[in-house]
Parts: sequence; C-alpha cells; structure tokens
Amino acid sequence: MESLWSLLSVGADGWGDEILAGSLLTISLALCTLPIGLVIGFFIALAKNSGEPTLVTASNIYTTIFRGLPELLTLFIIYFGVQIALKTLLALVGLPPIEINSFVAGMIALSLVFSSFSSEVFLSAFKGVASGQYEGADALGLTRFQTMRLVILPQIIRLALPGLSNLWLILLKDTSLVSVIGLSDILRQTSIAARVTREPFFFFFVACMIYLVLSIISSFGIGRIEAWTRRGEAR
Repeated sequence: MESLWSLLSVGADGWGDEILAGSLLTISLALCTLPIGLVIGFFIALAKNSGEPTLVTASNIYTTIFRGLPELLTLFIIYFGVQIALKTLLALVGLPPIEINSFVAGMIALSLVFSSFSSEVFLSAFKGVASGQYEGADALGLTRFQTMRLVILPQIIRLALPGLSNLWLILLKDTSLVSVIGLSDILRQTSIAARVTREPFFFFFVACMIYLVLSIISSFGIGRIEAWTRRGEAR
C-alpha cells in the first residue's frame, strides 16, 4: 500500500503534480463556466417571463435544444463543428484559420448546457415571487430596474439557490467530459497515470475522492450562501 501512495508523490517518480494540475484545471473550468451560465440562464428566464411571443418562442427553442442534446454531443459540436464553420467563413474572406482552444470550447459548451437548465430554475423562482411585490415597488415609485435589483432579484436568488446548487454539483462532474477533447483535467490525468502504472483501481479511486472532496466543499459553501440569503427573514 505504501508503494501505491508513493505514486502520488510530486516529481519525476510520482503523479501528484499532474493530478494537482488537473484538479486546478477542473476547478478553473467550473468556476469560469458558472457565471456565464448563470447570466445567460437569467436572461433566458427573463425572456420566458416577459410574455412577448417572439422572446418566449426563441427562449423555448434554446432550452429545448440544449436540454435535449447530450452534453458530450454539445461539446463535440462546439469544438469540431464551430471550428469547421469558422475556418470556412474565414477562408471565404481570405483570413487565416483560427483554432478554438479546448478550454474555451469546453467552457462554451458547458455554459450552454448549464444556462438551459438554470433558466428553468430562475423561471420557477420568478413565478414564486408574488405579484404584490411588483405592485408595492411601483407604489413606492421605483423604476423597473430598481424593482428588479432591490426587490425581485434578492428573492429570486433565495428561491433559486437550491436548484442552482444541484446544477453546480452537476457542472463540477460534467467537467470530466472535456478530457475527450484533450484537456488535461482530473479524469484525463488519472487515466494516463492508470495506463502507465497499470494501477487503474487506485488512480480512479483517487479521482473519485477528489470529486467527492470538491462536492463536500461546495456543499459547505452553498450552505453559507443560503444562510446569507436568509439573514433578513424573521426567526
């Protein structure tokens, strides 16, 4: 057992530095994807809640596509399909081709998937806010922007937080998909180590433990955020 744990040492004789780098990349990808997915999802929910037929139809098409497609297929479409389309368009105007970075492709693909699911969470939160809140803000003379920022948005965050928490944990695990496009995340690094050392059970166990630790840390952080959002409630 001691010889197995020595495989996690840092340096030429161990895989600890590679796995640590993969863990940092996984965390970075998830943290970069989260705000983009939240912002897009919020505006998609706004469009659905607007009552404007064109916006409602467009947002429904968006969520239907990216909720229906497998995440891996979405990743392939962004990484390969968009790259081919860009190369074709640039060739038509006489410009050199541009290669899409694996990290950027993974971030875009995961953001599209995350936003499609988070929009439904935000939409449910919108419906959970009583109409009297809008009427009260209007009676106070608040503008629509002030009403959204000061009255509606704090309540939406509180109502949407449980659903968004689950989506964050799913996003954290979905980052493992980027290993198929050559990004050196946790899964790719442990897979390489498992093949080289012929210790698949040990290294995949290490990967499981890393994802589990990240999920536990996230749960504690989410709990603190939830407590913060409920700080003004009557006890």
